Amino acid sequence: MSEVLYTLWIIIQLVIGINLVGPVFLAIFCWLLPKKKNELTKADEGDYAIIVTAYEQTAMLPAVVSSLLKLRHSRYLIYVVADNCDVSDLHFNDERVVLLRPEEILSSNTKSHFYAINRFKRKHNRLTIIDSDNLVDPEYLNKLDRYFARGFEAIQGVRMAKNMDGLFAGLDAARDIYYHFYDGKVLFRIGSSATLAGSGMAFTVKLYKACLAHLDIVGAGFDKVLQFEIVNRGKRIAYADKAVVYDQKTAYAAQLVNQRARWINTWFKYFSLGFELIGRGIWRLNWNQLVFGLTLLRPPLFLFLLASVAFTVLNLFINQMHAIIGVMALGVFIIGFFIALLASHADHRIYRALVGIPLFMFYQLISLINVRKANKISVATRHYQQKHMEDVE
Repeated sequence: MSEVLYTLWIIIQLVIGINLVGPVFLAIFCWLLPKKKNELTKADEGDYAIIVTAYEQTAMLPAVVSSLLKLRHSRYLIYVVADNCDVSDLHFNDERVVLLRPEEILSSNTKSHFYAINRFKRKHNRLTIIDSDNLVDPEYLNKLDRYFARGFEAIQGVRMAKNMDGLFAGLDAARDIYYHFYDGKVLFRIGSSATLAGSGMAFTVKLYKACLAHLDIVGAGFDKVLQFEIVNRGKRIAYADKAVVYDQKTAYAAQLVNQRARWINTWFKYFSLGFELIGRGIWRLNWNQLVFGLTLLRPPLFLFLLASVAFTVLNLFINQMHAIIGVMALGVFIIGFFIALLASHADHRIYRALVGIPLFMFYQLISLINVRKANKISVATRHYQQKHMEDVE
C-alpha cells in the first residue's frame, strides 16, 4: 500500500472512530458540568399555531386532532393542511380546528407550512409542527412556554414511540432514543443546539419565516435546512425533554426502506452545510456553531457502524493493532448506546428488539441502494392502521 493511500486509510479510520466514541466523551463532559436549575416553573402562555401536515393519508388525522384538543393551554389554533387528500370523511366541529385543503398539490413540507401561515386566523407569535401520525402530551405547549420564556426561539421536544410491538418498531424507537440523548440532551447541555427531528418542534413565527420563506426546498430534509439556518444566525435550538410528542414508528420492511432511503438522501444532500458552520464557528469563536457543524457532518448511524466493522475486519490482515483499536471503539459505542437506553428508561420491548439489529441493518443497506430514487418516493411515510391509536390521556 502506497504511503498516500495508507495515510488516507488512517484518516478515514480516525473519522469513523471519532463518530463512534465522540458522543460518549461528550456525554461524560456533560455529566462533569455543574447542573443548572431551571427556576422557571411557570411561564406566560404564547399564542400557538399548531400546524399538522398530511399528504395523501388522512386515517390518523382524527386521532392527532383529538389529542391536540386535549392540550391544557388556552391559546392555540390547529391548522390541518390536507395536501392531495380526500377530506370528505373529515369532520372537525371544534372552532379551534381549521381544515385547509390546497387547491394544487404541494408535495412539500415547507409549502404546506407556509400555506397554513398565510391563512392564519390571527397573529400567532409561535408555531409548532406536528405530523399527522403524532399524538401529544397534554402539557406539551406548557413545557414549550418555559423555554420561550427563557429567550429561546427554536425548541425541539421529545418524540417518544407510541407503538413498540414488533421488531422494526422497537429498533426504530431505539434509534430515536440514541439520537435524542446524544443529539438532543447532550448537545444542548454542553452549550450547543439540539438537532431537529421533523416534528415536535416549535419556533417563533418570525424566526421560522426568516429562515425558510426565501427558500424552495424540494423533497425531504426541510428540518436539515432549518436547523442550519437557525444556528447559522447565531441562535441555539433548545431541547425540551418534557415536551413530549408520541410518534408512529416504522413497523414494516417496505416502510423502513422507503423512509430510510429519503433520510439517507437528505444527509448526502445537506451534510456539506456542516463545513460552513464549522468555518463560521472557528472564525467567530462560536462553540454552538462549531459543535453543531461537526454533528451535521456525521453520517447516518448504520453507515459508520458498517464502515467501522468493515475496516476492523480488513485491519486483521493489514494492521492487527488497528483492528484491536477498532474493536475497542466499537465497544465504546455499544456501551454508549446502552447508556442512552438506560438514561432514557427505555421500554423492555426495545431491549428485546435489539436481537434484530442485523436484519435492520440489511434493510438499511437496501435503502442505501434506493437512495438515488428517494425523491420519487412519496414525501410521507405510509403508515398502516394499528391497534395503538388510543389518545394520550
